[in-house]
Amino acid sequence: MPDQNDMPLLEALKKYIDDKVIPFHVPGHKQGRGIPMWREFIGQKVLQLDVNGMEDLDNICNPIGVIKQSEKLMAELYDADDCFFLVNGTTQGVQAMILGSCEPGDEIIVPRNAHKSTIGAFILSGAVPVYITPEINYELGIAMGLDVEEVKRTIEKHIYAKAVFVINPTYYGTVSDLRAITEMAHDNAMMLLADEAHGAHFPFSDELPEHAMKIGADMSAVSIHKTGGSMTQSSILLIKGDKAWASDMKTVLNLTQTTSASYILMGSLDVARYQLAHDGNSLINKVLQLARYAREKINQIDGLYAFGQEIVGTSGSFGFDETKLGINVRRLGLTGYEMEHILRHEYNIQIEMADLYNILAIIGIGDDQDMVDSLIEALKQISLKQGVHPIRNNTLVPCAPKVVISPREAYYSRKHSVRLEQAVGEVSGEMIMAYPPGIPAVCPGERITQDVVDYVTILKEEQCQLQGTEDPYVNYIKVLGQ
Repeated sequence: MPDQNDMPLLEALKKYIDDKVIPFHVPGHKQGRGIPMWREFIGQKVLQLDVNGMEDLDNICNPIGVIKQSEKLMAELYDADDCFFLVNGTTQGVQAMILGSCEPGDEIIVPRNAHKSTIGAFILSGAVPVYITPEINYELGIAMGLDVEEVKRTIEKHIYAKAVFVINPTYYGTVSDLRAITEMAHDNAMMLLADEAHGAHFPFSDELPEHAMKIGADMSAVSIHKTGGSMTQSSILLIKGDKAWASDMKTVLNLTQTTSASYILMGSLDVARYQLAHDGNSLINKVLQLARYAREKINQIDGLYAFGQEIVGTSGSFGFDETKLGINVRRLGLTGYEMEHILRHEYNIQIEMADLYNILAIIGIGDDQDMVDSLIEALKQISLKQGVHPIRNNTLVPCAPKVVISPREAYYSRKHSVRLEQAVGEVSGEMIMAYPPGIPAVCPGERITQDVVDYVTILKEEQCQLQGTEDPYVNYIKVLGQ
């Protein structure tokens, strides 16, 4: 049997290339010969790896060979019983978890700051969300973790809910008391589902929050590509429990999974797993050292606040992922969006995301001291140019809208378009979100409030990248009714 010293899928792909197989199979570019301009740009080897399922390379829809072997090694690394490779990102994993645990009409307890993929899952599955509003840090203007007592009250009020869904960690790095919430869910015969899109690195340092499989969660969707080293779009679904449950999840995944999975993406998962198994601890400890260095230096710059471990224990934050370098920029008289623009256009630095008050830089295994110093130096120069300003406006964090009907009902209802400013009081037929982070300001089936309209209007004025509506400029939104 393969062990963590092996890379079963990569080794099979290498053999396919070394054997010089004559490819009378898709894709039609035939190892790059059919698209020479692209081959010249990205290289021959990548296009040789762009193959399709076959006996020696296995098939993602029913893995029994090298893909299955690689998945077993990944499960072992993450303390899980089973693992499935995903080539449609953690979105696919989140939707599979909900589709697999809920039937139409079933309730599921979920934080209101969940990613837009959960809304898609409610539409596909017919599950009914029971939202919990996360705690808010009003100084920073960001959603934090879930209050355990609020989770307990919600479980007691919705005793027939099938699952509790938790984000571990949030985009900003905060985590809830996952162990306590998992125990509460299991004590009430509910499953615990974890969105760990930003937690692929958690198992590799004792100085990071605990990961879901270690705690005993039932399922977890993990973006290996975000912090684990694999290529964009490659993720995993982890399962803890009965083998029959894993068989059911294979069926669920095949509802939405492509039959032409990218071997480039899957191969990168195999290599990332190998690297994490051998060097994960040293790699992640280096990341932590860089993040702590950056945080210390940035907090010496006038007008900037790089928040860290000091927020643990406040506003529902049970723990914090220090590799998420969130920086509050309000005292420089800038929005996060303006800071993002300045960094990119004047210093050639692209950060992960921005909001009205903060920017977020993710420190990862590919970063080094010089890269971090470039960011610090750019922030110093911007601070000198801007100067420190008094904070005049209050933090704008809109309240979660009231759910009127389920997302699925809203999706299939008759709708018409109205101007955004005329939509107050209507029931939304679409979602509006800033992406990243992909957290909806309003979801299908929710009552549109003046707070929501004001918030979205400000985001538009700041030229934030908004998504979700049919109108690409979000001047109009579809609402329910003729």
